[in-house]
Amino acid sequence: MSPTDFPVPDLVPMPVLLPLLGAALTLAFRRSPRLQRGVSIAVLAAVVAVAGVLVWQTDVNGPQVLWLGAWQEPLGISLVADRLSALMLLVSGIVTLLVLVFAIGQGQADSDDETESETPLTIFHPTYLVLSAGVANAFLAGDLFNLFVGFEILLFSSYVLITLGGSAARIHAGTTYVVVSLLSSALFLVAIAAAYAATGTVNLAQLAIRIGDLAPGVALVLQLSLLTAFAIKAAVFPMSAWLPDSYPTAPAPVTAVFAGLLTKVGVYAIIRTQTLLFPDSPLQGLLMWAALLTMVIGILGAVSQSGLKRILSFTLVSHIGYMIFGIALATPEGTAGAIFYVAHHITIQTALFLITGLVERLAGTTSLDRLGGLAVASPVLATLFFVSAMNLSGIPPLSGFLAKVGLLDAGIELGTPLAWLLVVGGIVTSLLTLYALTKVWSQAFWRTLADAPRSTGSADAPRDHTRDGEPDTDPATESAGALLLDTRPRALPRTMLGATAAMTLVGLLITAVAGPLFAYTQRAATDLMSRDPYVTSVLPVEVRR
Repeated sequence: MSPTDFPVPDLVPMPVLLPLLGAALTLAFRRSPRLQRGVSIAVLAAVVAVAGVLVWQTDVNGPQVLWLGAWQEPLGISLVADRLSALMLLVSGIVTLLVLVFAIGQGQADSDDETESETPLTIFHPTYLVLSAGVANAFLAGDLFNLFVGFEILLFSSYVLITLGGSAARIHAGTTYVVVSLLSSALFLVAIAAAYAATGTVNLAQLAIRIGDLAPGVALVLQLSLLTAFAIKAAVFPMSAWLPDSYPTAPAPVTAVFAGLLTKVGVYAIIRTQTLLFPDSPLQGLLMWAALLTMVIGILGAVSQSGLKRILSFTLVSHIGYMIFGIALATPEGTAGAIFYVAHHITIQTALFLITGLVERLAGTTSLDRLGGLAVASPVLATLFFVSAMNLSGIPPLSGFLAKVGLLDAGIELGTPLAWLLVVGGIVTSLLTLYALTKVWSQAFWRTLADAPRSTGSADAPRDHTRDGEPDTDPATESAGALLLDTRPRALPRTMLGATAAMTLVGLLITAVAGPLFAYTQRAATDLMSRDPYVTSVLPVEVRR
């Protein structure tokens, strides 16, 4: 059987169906944590395998389409896997699998320590799998309404995950997150209704054909409506203030998967709609300014923080600007750079938040004012942080450097004044990212705890709140200050440390395969900019009108 005969289209819905089936099974096995863990790992491992096959198949044979509902095309629901969505499925599948392993290790370690688990298994596993299904559905959606459904599935599950534990800080952060998410969802729903009223369809392929026939003013309103809804979800400035207040208070694995994935679903939606629906965008200049302000203001926020979680949350906002930078250039090179950057950033940002979870477990705090001696206490953890921090900062030859070079080259090639301003802004942002993460390294890892302005609290110390919104100390680690003064390395739970190391290695793997991956993203960008492969794969000849 030749590669072109391989019957892969039947696999297209599997990244959505498998997690939903797994969620049902984990609910049925709610009294058996071991079975829940086994089902969850098996399901997400299968999703990674399916996504890998789809990456290969879409690269060989083009977009894979499956119509659901037995309706006459194009009235039914279409799931479409092309090079872009298949790559996003693969990266997100790897991230959700490794974060799940981390969460399982955390639950087991908390049980061993006889402390309250941060991730109650009965609730966590089915909700986490539903989140995975929502992300996959968003990546595969072939129409605006199904994309909305994907967003709502992942947002519904994220509401539960972000408030796990029920502390006041988490409920407050969850409330902010819910309000912002509902606002963006309402705007998205209004945009969908307007698109249907103007064109008579919400199918993306049909919209790509029909939007060109609309009056310029109507098309501009539709574009602004969709961009606003997606920009809120992606945390693009000035609609990014909600993120640093929402993410840091969640349990470590939840924060990691949120930081790695959820904003990138919004970025994916912007890439998809800008290239497919609005290829000749009049808003290119506006997007460039949004990219510049997101990069610069986000990183200035990171530099001003003294809590590790908030520093990483602001760098997350800042580096969304790089992705918008590539999209705003509206060239195949810029789009390829944006896609590569999304894949790189998902892995590195997730790794850094997993490392932060281990820092909090080891020291009882993530406040830089109370940290020190971590390089001595856990050399492995220090190494993982250093590698990931340098990767995010763009130190050569790591993937962060290669991703930034791709974007900067695309900006220089375009050569407009705004493009040059973005190039300068990207360089400044990279340098300030290096400064912010070097500050974390020097204060939390390199200096001794005795040199810190204040040591971590003892069992008798008051449990104040840090700027991260979490208590200074944790019952399981209130004596961490004294232990960190010891020169002997401390052992962290092996499963948690192994998952974090694997996530860091994935970031290094992107560096190792950067050449083939960049070639892949360039082919994906070429297809996106031409639009023909997507439209002709989805729509029969008789309805391309």
